[in-house]
Amino acid sequence: MLSLGVSLTASAMTASQYFADGNRLFRDDLYFAALLRYEQAGKSGFDTPLLHFNTGVAHYRVGQHVRARDAFMQALGSAGLAALAQYNLGLNAYAAGAEDEALRWLRLARDQGSNDTISRYAEAAIGRIRGALFDEPAADREPGAAEAEPVTIERGLSRLSLDARVSFGTDSNPFRAPAEAYVDYADPDEPVITPIEQSGAFMPVNLGARYQVNPYDHEGFFGAYRMDGRYYQDKELENANEYLHEVSFGSEYRRRNEDRGRERRLYTAFRIGQRDQVYFDPVDGGGRIVNDADISDRFSYVRYGPELSYRQFHERMGFGIRGRAEIWNYSAVEEVPEYDHEFFLLSAYGQFKISPTSMLRLTATGHSRQFNDRLARDEDGSIDIDNDLLNYDFLEARVTALQRIGGKFWFSVDYERRQREDGFVGYADYTRDSYGAEFRVGLGARFDLTAAGYYRLYDFPNAFAFNNPEQGVKTLESLDIDVTASYRMTRSLFLVLEAAMRERTSTDSRIEYERSQFVLGVHWRP
Repeated sequence: MLSLGVSLTASAMTASQYFADGNRLFRDDLYFAALLRYEQAGKSGFDTPLLHFNTGVAHYRVGQHVRARDAFMQALGSAGLAALAQYNLGLNAYAAGAEDEALRWLRLARDQGSNDTISRYAEAAIGRIRGALFDEPAADREPGAAEAEPVTIERGLSRLSLDARVSFGTDSNPFRAPAEAYVDYADPDEPVITPIEQSGAFMPVNLGARYQVNPYDHEGFFGAYRMDGRYYQDKELENANEYLHEVSFGSEYRRRNEDRGRERRLYTAFRIGQRDQVYFDPVDGGGRIVNDADISDRFSYVRYGPELSYRQFHERMGFGIRGRAEIWNYSAVEEVPEYDHEFFLLSAYGQFKISPTSMLRLTATGHSRQFNDRLARDEDGSIDIDNDLLNYDFLEARVTALQRIGGKFWFSVDYERRQREDGFVGYADYTRDSYGAEFRVGLGARFDLTAAGYYRLYDFPNAFAFNNPEQGVKTLESLDIDVTASYRMTRSLFLVLEAAMRERTSTDSRIEYERSQFVLGVHWRP
């Protein structure tokens, strides 16, 4: 949330010097020291609405919301500060978990008529309180997904926003090597395979840029770029390097009727993405070789296509739909079939706010991958030249419950069932049950902690381990745990510590592995 502070030029008076030094400390993010100076200024006779206002902002920054409210209330008597005080009283109330009080103060700030800038800020804050909390729970986003969220649109404005993150971390198993030796029953010779678990340091790098022009009321046009990269420091691990570049352009429409609790959003875009990654062998991390030919570029691709989403929210209910259609063009390889395919997705959800602090969401998603070169497997797991092209259809149903406790803590739980159908003879069919939980807590004004865990159980009714009928039914279980701690050093600069654990267990030993990552980085966002 945005808080507005005002500084005053110091004079020769001791009380004014205390106040000026408090403002200096505030600008350096030393809020407790600033509060001490403001207190000294007050005791020295400096009793003005401006002192109370700045004191309120400092209390707000350190999470002392009761004291912040008292200070802002004392600043309301000033005609020049009343709008600012109303706005910050609204933000402070929301941070303290008093949503109704927050909306009351923000409506006053929106309708005061003396400060157009504060009116716009207040209108945007009301919209975020109405929709942001229950709009898109973090648990509903797939790992690595980059959703472009509509923003408040103001006519005649343009804006450039940048987001950058650089980190350093360790990876216990970048090639996802199985932990123990196994017999490769997919090879007619049934050799004993001894995987080599490697570990090392790596640097994740993320960059985002977006330029938006808003020529019309409620509507804007944008162009955006993002880059996600992962670079390993050791030469032996360089095959684990990968990066993604993506450009997108499109339009956003957002119309809100706050008095009736309604909001409508329409987002359209065309995306072009390029991913470069190596098709490596998990056993030793080397590039794949088939018939003495290097096919390590097999996983690199370019994808492109349109995306559209529509969302509408009411006082307690909301619904949305989203659609994507893309062509995925993988690097050409001659020795093996290419992964080129067409991708289609359609998703719809409905959500209901059971109370001001709790929400239930139901989501249904269907998507399809239609391959242009890969052949489907027969019922015995073999691939014959006469088989049809591979075609996967997915259907997912998901229920998510979210609960907020106070202004700093929320948690969610969800269950999802996914079914995949192999369009040929059903060899690769599976059903996946996913159980997840996520929580987020804010500790003070600077520190946030998020943790999420997901357990997924796959049921393959027709597939065999190693694609070999003699090895029995294929099974797969997965566990993913992610913990993120964020500390705000300045208004835009954050120190972020992340820990991630992945575990896969299967009767097909080739896909079993354990992996953990620890990352420390800095994140700059406006």
